[in-house]
Amino acid sequence: MSFVTEDDVMTMMEDVLHEVFAAVGMDLPVPLPRMPYAEAMARYGNDRPDVRFGMELHDITDIVRDTGFKVFSSVAQSGGVVKAINAKGAGDWSRGEVEKLAAIAEVNGAKGMAWVAFTTAGEEKSPIKKFFTDEEWAALKAEMDVEPGDLLLFAADQPAIANAVLSALRLHMAEALDVPREGHALLWVVDFPMFRYDEDEKKYAAEHHPFSKVCDEDMDRIESDTLGVKSYAYDVVMDGYELGGGSIRIHDAAEQRRILRVLGLTDEQIDEKFGHLIHALELGTPPHGGIALGLDRLIMLLAGKDSIRDVIAFPKTSSASDPMTGAPNEVTARQLKEVGLRLL
Repeated sequence: MSFVTEDDVMTMMEDVLHEVFAAVGMDLPVPLPRMPYAEAMARYGNDRPDVRFGMELHDITDIVRDTGFKVFSSVAQSGGVVKAINAKGAGDWSRGEVEKLAAIAEVNGAKGMAWVAFTTAGEEKSPIKKFFTDEEWAALKAEMDVEPGDLLLFAADQPAIANAVLSALRLHMAEALDVPREGHALLWVVDFPMFRYDEDEKKYAAEHHPFSKVCDEDMDRIESDTLGVKSYAYDVVMDGYELGGGSIRIHDAAEQRRILRVLGLTDEQIDEKFGHLIHALELGTPPHGGIALGLDRLIMLLAGKDSIRDVIAFPKTSSASDPMTGAPNEVTARQLKEVGLRLL
């Protein structure tokens, strides 16, 4: 849509979703709540939070900064974070059951997983308790709202890894403990960062893509505080799934060049790779933005299914074949010639 703000796009989509829900006999209150990306990552560990249940992430970095447990204190003192979740109802799990959860943590980048169990009988079981002072232990229990029957799970690492680990554990524990997740919960996640740092390439990369417009208040900080710059990007989230996403796009050629330079491209490379886009912007492209909705994902959730393959009319198999038409199939020499291909 041309000449729109993010509010225009989001209001339009809310109207669409409200009508869809009404058509299947459900009421969807609008406007939908909005949650900044930073808050979603801090509280839930991902940018598509399922807010139908708690077990939120808590940052306990300051509590353990000087603790005797060096795994925590070294991370806290070197710029990392220490975070935890409280899986209420798992405090009586056996040590073997708890330690199996380390496999989930390791798959998501952790080197290990610390834990503390508070049994319903009033015992406090953990291999790390002995490293805490009484004051640190009391502060930890207060922050995590500990009660008999609770199980605390920890992650200590760089923020991205700690969040990923506890997000995965949170969802796993919700399933394992059969935590109620009734009805549907929709929200917008907004204020996505414009950039991230690519450790492999050792340079900045676009968080989504390099064509989203930078928030007006951050325009002066693109080069000086690159990772702190936000964009007019937004995702609509339902029950822990991304239903759709979009952004307001850059419509100014100079701004587009500026973003691409931050990503490491020279003016010559910009002209070579994106010259057609820059030229179009120079000709007077209007302010514009939009959104793409995953209709199959929406239908899957409304139907109470676990896979979009249950609601897609003609699903492909894992090998990308089509069971209805038998595609892909043998092709003739004439067909190959028509598309300019030959077999070697």
